[in-house]
Amino acid sequence: MEEANQTEMVWFFFRPFSSHFQVQMVIFMAFLAMYLMSLSGNATIGLVVQANHSLHTPMYFFLANLAVLEIFYTSAIAPLALANLLSMGKTPISLPGCGTQMFFFVFLGGADCVLLAVMAYDRFVAICYPLRYTLIMNWRLCGQLMVGSLVLGFMLSLPLTTLIFRLPFCHNNEIYHFYCDMPAVMRLACTDTHTHETALYIISFIVLMIPLMLISISYVYIVAAILRIQSVEGRRRAFSTCSSHITVVLLQYGCTSFIYLSPSSSYSPELGRVVSVVYTFITPILNPLIYSMRNKELKDALQRTLGKLLWTQCK
Repeated sequence: MEEANQTEMVWFFFRPFSSHFQVQMVIFMAFLAMYLMSLSGNATIGLVVQANHSLHTPMYFFLANLAVLEIFYTSAIAPLALANLLSMGKTPISLPGCGTQMFFFVFLGGADCVLLAVMAYDRFVAICYPLRYTLIMNWRLCGQLMVGSLVLGFMLSLPLTTLIFRLPFCHNNEIYHFYCDMPAVMRLACTDTHTHETALYIISFIVLMIPLMLISISYVYIVAAILRIQSVEGRRRAFSTCSSHITVVLLQYGCTSFIYLSPSSSYSPELGRVVSVVYTFITPILNPLIYSMRNKELKDALQRTLGKLLWTQCK
């Protein structure tokens, strides 16, 4: 049976959230609304940063790139999830298709995590070395850090995806999820997956814990530097520029760590599917909202851009 499945095309299906069509439609509308909000919110951040010369700084350069990553990250998941919700889980995906989705999910998610660490470093330099900020965070370094985030995401994603999709899949082809998530797919393999689970844990640790450790170290120095600022207004502004980033970090790392760094023996497919909604649909919506509400410069630039658009329409 295993040999047959190595030569024949393997197809997967996704388990519906509910056996009732009406419930599925409610979930479909919720997913569609979240996806459209994510696309519009992150696209707005990117366009506002591009359109306002005052935002052409390293901080907003990284923020705009984060928004673009979020668009592609969500788009790797949402279309197939929406199609399966409409078809009650009857939309199939081939093994290569599942592997492709998994690759881009890990690639973009890994780059996202590394970029959050880069953004923490940017805030560290801005607050701890303000007089040398423009010298250190030059555009060449910003470009290298952005490319480095993508390269690291790619290097972590490719071997893990290749390793998992060399597994034999025999009888059960129903994934207890709404996308090709690694723990859910590995549960369908008809062989021992201990090596693969170990590889997933190691790579998840690299993607999540190492950037989080660097972020934490950066913020220890940042908080120490802020507390030395004599002006109350200066301390308020410094905390304001960091609070939005900290909120996004807690959301992103909290949920993903719960799924990928928990022991495999304690993995719950139902709970895993619910928690995954947070970092695949909800967090990409909250990121632009958090940054636009907590950042005065971005908020002012957004108001100016909307004002110009309305003025153009009125004319």
